[in-house]
Amino acid sequence: MTDLEAMARVRVSSGCAVERLVCHPRLPLVAGLDGERPAVHVWSCEAGQLRELGSVGAETEGYGDVFGWERIELTPALAWHPDEPRLIVAGGECGVVQWTPAGLSAVDGVPPTADYRSLAFSPDGRTLWASPSSGDAWDSSDVVDLASGTVSSGPPWDTGVARHPGGRLVVTLASDQGATHGLFARVDPGAGTSAMRLLRRALILDVDGYETPLFSADGRHFAIRGNAYENTLEVFAFPSLQRVLATTLGRPSPGYPYPQEWLDQMRAWSRHNLAFGARPGVLWVGTPTGALVEVDIEAPRAVEHDVLVGSPVSALAATATGALVLASDGGELMLVSVRSDPEETRAADDIDASTTAASAVSEFLDATSEVPDGGDLEEHLVLTNGDRTWNADDLATVHTATAEDPTWLQLRAAINKACDART
Repeated sequence: MTDLEAMARVRVSSGCAVERLVCHPRLPLVAGLDGERPAVHVWSCEAGQLRELGSVGAETEGYGDVFGWERIELTPALAWHPDEPRLIVAGGECGVVQWTPAGLSAVDGVPPTADYRSLAFSPDGRTLWASPSSGDAWDSSDVVDLASGTVSSGPPWDTGVARHPGGRLVVTLASDQGATHGLFARVDPGAGTSAMRLLRRALILDVDGYETPLFSADGRHFAIRGNAYENTLEVFAFPSLQRVLATTLGRPSPGYPYPQEWLDQMRAWSRHNLAFGARPGVLWVGTPTGALVEVDIEAPRAVEHDVLVGSPVSALAATATGALVLASDGGELMLVSVRSDPEETRAADDIDASTTAASAVSEFLDATSEVPDGGDLEEHLVLTNGDRTWNADDLATVHTATAEDPTWLQLRAAINKACDART
């Protein structure tokens, strides 16, 4: 049994809903994207209290009636430094800037032509990964050495970067309309460069429109929210990459043309409504009714907790200490403590999360190899959707697919069949 207790509740200074929350990985700090304008707010969540510390772009013009991809292009990207109270924000009228408790400043080394849509720090904090590239656009990414200000080229990615808690490994997404690749990359500390070294084992997700993957504290599970056409939630075991949970939040897509009622319920579900807490194997999901659903992945079971009764959860995140921070559609921010059943707490304490996470990474790395420099991903990736696995030769010989197969596999079969008919 888990009890939730509200420790603090404040109104957002702009009075608007926060549509995404990003907690600092170590410090009691949380950043939130303003839902009405290209702005980012920063709060302290120390000692059970919430206190707004500053903002970036608070005076910018609102989004107005802009929606869809135009709105996405205006929405700022943000990334916390892994150790320092430093937040980098890109997009909007501010360009690329960094927030610290001392105020706002420029980021040395960022090219003046940069129009970054996604940001991430390398695990050692010395490098900024940014996408798309300031030179080759979506064909590559920028690797900015923050000490020297030099910029080099990195692999293409487009949807955030999640660091595995076991170290040495990150995962990001490379999206296309037909399919999205979940790319794992080795990051070796002390190697003199913080570039991502892409690995052959990878996920393949149907269509596009997913959010940044989210790892559990012990690294044994990760969740992915998406996609462009449905409110899907998938959870995968790590390092096996086996899919252990797949569900649709709300009603499944009825197909095009979409009824207005279905579009309304799609919008009611936040795209940033997931958080893994401190207890391994427990995923929290925010809902349009204001409830938090506690999902025990291994049980499996789900328990609903009424937190923001009548006010939809617009964003959810977990602090470094395991507390939950959630935003309401009514423009409030709440800090919630999570108290588990004593027996469950003791069981969790018996598990060394850091050792478990490190072992999982070692096992994953031992079972794969790096993609050669300059290698074609389609030739080298070994893909899984959590149920089946394909390598390049497998995909080259696919000629039939059923309506139950993912869209990307149906397209691949049709293309292969058409190509064979020409020869």
